[in-house]
Amino acid sequence: MTTPESDAAAGGDTGDGPDEGGRPGRGRWVDVVAVLSFVLLAFWITARLWLDPANGIRDNRTDQAQFEWMMAHGARVVTDFAYPFTSDRMNVPDGVNLMANTSVLSISLPMTPVTVLFGPRWSFLLFLTLGMAATGVAWYFVLSRVLIGARGPAWLGAGFCAFAPAMVSHANAHPNIVSQFVVPLLVWRTLRLTEPGRWLRNGLLLGVLIVWQAFLNLEILLMTAIGLSVVVLALVLGRPELRAATRRFAAGLAVAAVVSGVLLAYPLSVQFFGPGAYQGLSTLIRGYRTDLASYVAWSRESLAGDARSSVWLAKNATEENAFFGWPLAVLAVALVWWLRRNVVVLGLAAVGAVFVLFSLGREIRFDGRDTGIPGPWAALEHLPILHSVVPTRWSLALTPIVGILLAFGAEHVRRLARRHPNARGQIRFATATVLTMALLPLLPTPLPSERVDPTPTFVTSGAWRPYIAGGRSIVTLPLPDTTYAVPLRWSAETRLDMPLARGYFLYPDTRPGAGRVALFTAPPRPTSTFFTTIRKTDAVPPITPQDRVAAVDDLRYWRAGAVVLDPRLRQAGSLYRGMTELTGIAPTFTGGVWLWDVRPLVG
Repeated sequence: MTTPESDAAAGGDTGDGPDEGGRPGRGRWVDVVAVLSFVLLAFWITARLWLDPANGIRDNRTDQAQFEWMMAHGARVVTDFAYPFTSDRMNVPDGVNLMANTSVLSISLPMTPVTVLFGPRWSFLLFLTLGMAATGVAWYFVLSRVLIGARGPAWLGAGFCAFAPAMVSHANAHPNIVSQFVVPLLVWRTLRLTEPGRWLRNGLLLGVLIVWQAFLNLEILLMTAIGLSVVVLALVLGRPELRAATRRFAAGLAVAAVVSGVLLAYPLSVQFFGPGAYQGLSTLIRGYRTDLASYVAWSRESLAGDARSSVWLAKNATEENAFFGWPLAVLAVALVWWLRRNVVVLGLAAVGAVFVLFSLGREIRFDGRDTGIPGPWAALEHLPILHSVVPTRWSLALTPIVGILLAFGAEHVRRLARRHPNARGQIRFATATVLTMALLPLLPTPLPSERVDPTPTFVTSGAWRPYIAGGRSIVTLPLPDTTYAVPLRWSAETRLDMPLARGYFLYPDTRPGAGRVALFTAPPRPTSTFFTTIRKTDAVPPITPQDRVAAVDDLRYWRAGAVVLDPRLRQAGSLYRGMTELTGIAPTFTGGVWLWDVRPLVG
């Protein structure tokens, strides 16, 4: 049985329907196998993290620590009724605007039992693994029940949507990005808005899904909204019979806008106007763009790729947002041409072309070299909302487009084979050959992992508690930032009972003339800059009386109760000497850390 939206999407007959082959019950077993395949593949990608609890993600340990902290925050909201949208447990005394960061409240809140019982490391890993699997499952059911109407093509398309090279790249500690299971649900409920007599119900459901995705990742929500708008416009222009449903669609969309607007009004006001709100990303981050050559290259986490061949094509291992390989790139273009009579395919092609252009950033780069050719993003990057988007992420949005194209192509081949039974063998052989050439090199490999140092006994035993009495904080050396986020993991393991000075988060640069653009930590202070220099050079710079006065001022500003240093750090010796000479306080070694009790110094 077909649905109105599947007819609209496929442009006609959908084939055998949900139970292919006409055998009752067979389709349900196909569903079970499809779901199981997605779960197994997600565990394969994260296998090294599951097999050894001492392992962490090698290529992005800082973001793993940050997300573990976020999972602990979600649990704290549930168990301690903490305020969800900001926190004073990091960046003492100013706090952090969590709405302006990746707080993932739609996941961290329901996963509270896992976080409380097993710890934030395991809730993070479960979030990462099941997020990928759920993305595949959601795309499978929407493609098989709504867009395509056939399970085999739906499995192919859904598998790519969930486990494409870009998704595996972001599995390096970006669970909020690989967890795109709400996106196909948004597609489904948007198409349902044309259903007669149910505009109110469908609008309410769509509005709730918008809110859910907003608390998971706003960047993905923005890209989904743009993509859906173009495809819906293509349907209206290409299928005149759908124009009769325009009023129902508009009514349902208005309901969704009102519902999501009401529910998100306060959280978004905190994000954009609350304490710690910033005005877009820095010029450096807005310069992250997709190298044009990466569209036909192999990702380092795919079967055919390695880090040496992709290192100059992406900023880091987590931002390999294209990397389709040249066979799939050619196949995608060929599918658009072959299926050009399908208005949805044309809409997807239009969205894809726009996203490719946006992803190139303000200046086009090819094979690691700037070309001097300006990209269209240069005219858009300063606009509100868009100034907070990383340009290269637009190429990530091509993944579901290519996945849907693969599903449409496979379904078209299936119908072709059914219409020409004498050539069925040749058609299937040609199809299998083409798909093998395009997709086999892209099969994912397990994420690289490395040993994470155990948390010091000073943290796990609670020995820090006397030092935070009276609203004080713990200062770590070096102070946490985008390059050293281990203290966030320590704090997360205490369920955020141990407050930190500074941290790793997005925060406005409040220095004169900085325009409040986002930094990846708090604005620098003299003492934080002093220890950053030591960490970079492994040498103690000359210390002046002004440095000592500034150190006392900064420790007072941070409400410091104690300063701690992990002796396992490579620069531990220089950091030890710098802190001792700066304050004149002799440290003690306790619970596996060097500790400076600065309470007498700061008063």
